[in-house]
Amino acid sequence: MKLRKLFDHITANGCILLREGAKHTIVYNPITKRTSSVPRHMEINDFLAKKICKDLAIKEVK
Repeated sequence: MKLRKLFDHITANGCILLREGAKHTIVYNPITKRTSSVPRHMEINDFLAKKICKDLAIKEVK
């Protein structure tokens, strides 16, 4: 999955960018008060995308 598609899905579900790290972006869900780190690669493994959505307590990317 493309990184842009994952970020569009995350932001559409109410999550915000918390901070940029050296190799990861930290995303925060203010509703559930959960965070997750997203690697800055052009392609994200589907399993990892599911885990990020689960960490943020949002629905999975289709």
